Amino acid sequence: MIVQSATGKRKCAVARVRLTTGDGKVVINGRAFNDFLPRRAWQAVVLQPFVVTETSGRYDTVVNVQGGGISGQVSAIRHGIAKALEEMTPSFRTKLKKAGLLTRDPRVKERKKYGQKGARKRFQYSKR
Repeated sequence: MIVQSATGKRKCAVARVRLTTGDGKVVINGRAFNDFLPRRAWQAVVLQPFVVTETSGRYDTVVNVQGGGISGQVSAIRHGIAKALEEMTPSFRTKLKKAGLLTRDPRVKERKKYGQKGARKRFQYSKR
């Protein structure tokens, strides 16, 4: 049995992913895949590395994800799975790289500035 682990990140979410040879089961934070991610769009995003590398149903995936919101967690899981697949089989690197799955998305929330309402928004200006 081959075991490979990797860490995926997105925004404030961090996902620790363990891949083992199996029949395609996905467990996230001790919960079933469909239970943790009820939307089909989120499920498709998580399974994207397997679709790109044509390895659907070959690996069991155990994920521990924390921090951020659901969108960041989904992308962090996808990033972790892609990195683990690449470490397991280096020939997958070109496919995963071309699909943009190995690149960590650097976009994070911009901090609020002092004297302003938010990061970019200002308080209303009154001339008189």
